[in-house]
Amino acid sequence: MLSDTLRQALVNIPYLIAAFLFILGLKYLAHPRTAVKGNSLSALAMLIAIVFTLFDQNILPVHMIAIGLGIGGTIGAVLAIRVAMTEMPELVALFNGFGGLSSVLVASAAYVGASTGEINLQLSIATIASALIGAVTFWGSLIAYLKLRGKVVPSGAVTSPVLKILNGLFALSILGLSVVFVTNPGMEMYFWAVIGIACFMGITLVIPIGGADMPVVIALLNSYSGLAACAAGFVLNNNLLIIAGSLVGASGLILTQIMCKAMNRSLANVLFGGLGAQESGPTMDADEVYAGKVTSASADEAAMIFDSVQRVVIVPGYGMAVAQAQHVVKQFTALLQDRGTEVLYAIHPVAGRMPGHMNVLLAEADVPYEQLIEMDDINPTFPQTDVALVIGANDVINPVAKTDPASPIAGMPILDVDQAKTVMVIKRSLSPGFAGIPNPLFAADNTMMLFGDGKKIVVDLVEAMKEL
Repeated sequence: MLSDTLRQALVNIPYLIAAFLFILGLKYLAHPRTAVKGNSLSALAMLIAIVFTLFDQNILPVHMIAIGLGIGGTIGAVLAIRVAMTEMPELVALFNGFGGLSSVLVASAAYVGASTGEINLQLSIATIASALIGAVTFWGSLIAYLKLRGKVVPSGAVTSPVLKILNGLFALSILGLSVVFVTNPGMEMYFWAVIGIACFMGITLVIPIGGADMPVVIALLNSYSGLAACAAGFVLNNNLLIIAGSLVGASGLILTQIMCKAMNRSLANVLFGGLGAQESGPTMDADEVYAGKVTSASADEAAMIFDSVQRVVIVPGYGMAVAQAQHVVKQFTALLQDRGTEVLYAIHPVAGRMPGHMNVLLAEADVPYEQLIEMDDINPTFPQTDVALVIGANDVINPVAKTDPASPIAGMPILDVDQAKTVMVIKRSLSPGFAGIPNPLFAADNTMMLFGDGKKIVVDLVEAMKEL
């Protein structure tokens, strides 16, 4: 029989390897070219962590561990194969939620299984923190998922002073009950009361937030799930869980800050306002902006312009994701490049419904990473661009953000496509984006609208280009 000290040392070796793989995987995830390798290394680290933790704690017999890994692996494989790229934000939201739920279950099981004398200050604080953050994360992520689906829960911002009052009351109640629980860990009813109120708070925190803020919300909920896991690590005295949770929590907070900066808004404004939810001054309606000013064009007319240009910048948006047009866009890009045209893609940090959404879609279509140019780098080049082709983007190209201080998107950094010599916008209609305001770019003198399904329009462009 191995001594406890030697056994713990042997267990810590794979933990150390897993921690190293987590850190290395996170580093690789920072760049699209190495992201796949980073994801694989992180998955391997998680497998090592799960298997050795189950063996170390003697939680389950070997055959039960194998069955669990088989069922979980099968579900994961099916989801990876069947979930469309347009549904990836919803899947990420659910993953965040499940991470929070697991932390609630771990904390609850540890608390119920411990005797009153075993619950010291560290355990009581870690237990209540893990359960609280996990409950908020799970229900908040579930609401985010439903908002992204556009069913049951409205996807737009919900304005109500009642929700703000409720959130304040919930926060105060949770704080008071948590303090009482930490000082009296034997009072079980306070523990369950905190979890119950946290569940409601997770719902009321996310319901007011509009769909345009979902990239920020998803990043923040991802951070919450990591913090909940970190707290669960202190509950279990598991160093690897503390390390992994800290990495997820910190990276999620950094990403949240990047998203907020890209929208020129504070995190408090996102959480307690919501794009379109804050009060703003009067803005022009669609009839004032568009009436008699919109120029519509066909794919054949657009192709004639593309046939003689030197530089094209493609601006992808959520509409491209919905239409699943990324592959035919790559085909169209290849046609232009064969004619000697320089083609680049302008990537706005919050385009789509999750951080990096456009990067993921274009990577799926094997678009070279070098062609994906971030907003700050591409904006100075628009005046030298012959054609800016917008596919399904709206708010991230709306010049009102710079010209109307009363607009809901005032101050949000945008892609300066209006400075291109010609702007072509592929869109089903003149319907507004998530902000709910018209876009005067669509009525500009240098803009041509190509109305219809994004994929069909680009297919028509490809056919028209081949006939020239």
